[in-house]
Amino acid sequence: MQRSRMFFFAVSAIAGAVTLTGCGQSEQTPTQAAKVSPVGVVTLQSQSITLTKELPGRVTAAKAAEIRPQVNGIIQSRLFAEGTEVKQGQALYQIDPAIYEAQVATSQAAIKKAEASIANAKAKSQRYADLLKIKAVSQQDYDEADAAYKGAQADLLSAQAALKTAQINLNYSKVLSPISGRIGKSNVTVGALVSANQATALTRVTQLDPIYVDLTQSSSELTRLKKAIATGELDKNTATHSGVELKMEDGSTYMHKGTLQFSEVTVDPSTGSVTLRAEFPNPEKLLLPGMYVRAVVVEGIKANAILAPQRGVSRNTKGEPTAMVVSKDNTVEARVLKTDRSIGSNWLITDGLNDGDKLIVEGLQKIAPGAPVNAVPAESTNTAQAQ
Repeated sequence: MQRSRMFFFAVSAIAGAVTLTGCGQSEQTPTQAAKVSPVGVVTLQSQSITLTKELPGRVTAAKAAEIRPQVNGIIQSRLFAEGTEVKQGQALYQIDPAIYEAQVATSQAAIKKAEASIANAKAKSQRYADLLKIKAVSQQDYDEADAAYKGAQADLLSAQAALKTAQINLNYSKVLSPISGRIGKSNVTVGALVSANQATALTRVTQLDPIYVDLTQSSSELTRLKKAIATGELDKNTATHSGVELKMEDGSTYMHKGTLQFSEVTVDPSTGSVTLRAEFPNPEKLLLPGMYVRAVVVEGIKANAILAPQRGVSRNTKGEPTAMVVSKDNTVEARVLKTDRSIGSNWLITDGLNDGDKLIVEGLQKIAPGAPVNAVPAESTNTAQAQ
């Protein structure tokens, strides 16, 4: 009995001690302090940037001439090698000139005959003028002699015009290139009969240097650009003298810069776009008519622009671009942004961020608006977290 009572008191004492110990530990646990998260930030700085636009385009020849005969005849010879460079005025084909040489000779003979008629009619007119003074001939006889003289002069002018026409046709028997450029394949062979102004061209000459690139830009983008220039948001003066860069079909950049020549004053109703033309030097003949290219055109210079890294910009449930910045009291502040376009790995911000703002780009998954943070430069974030 005595042993049972002692065992009961021992168990009770142990249970009481355990209870007191547990209560003491609960009272001594301190309140957890709010955790300050390190975040990587980029301090934004306003700057002047050159805004560019990439536009699709097609290469177009600066000059192209379809060669057609201007007289009838048989092709006697071809005077060029297909696919080579030809000069303006260079002979390309020789049409049989025999009939045109004969016409020239006939016209020359007609001139000689008219000159002889003039000499005879002039002498007769002068004699009749002297005889008329002494009333040896009638006025009618003198008038007829004078009219014959003037008619002979007209015949001479007509013969001279006929000679000029015959000479032109003789010259046309040799088909010349109207421009300098690269000549294509010949569509006729020696011995072929050709006619003046026929529908089928004999060949084609294309000037490749310089060469044009016709670009297309939507009318809405062009209107927005003009408004930005009118309001002073963009400075066009510097951009006007900037060259146009060209990207080839394989993605490479063309070695020569071009210049913007003009833009159309009408909008294509089927596409809603406006055509812009740029001119490029093409000494290597790399650009050929019909090629598809993309051109980078300078739109203007934007002063005090804010560029924000794309990794620091996300979108909310409404699809609006948002960003987290560190406020003056080192807490997180959410901003709703307005963006214009992407430039490299950055967004061009038109509203929502200012010069000097600390944009959070790292550690975004561990923070929320209003949370206290420790801002460090983005490149030092990993070190700060490791510490």
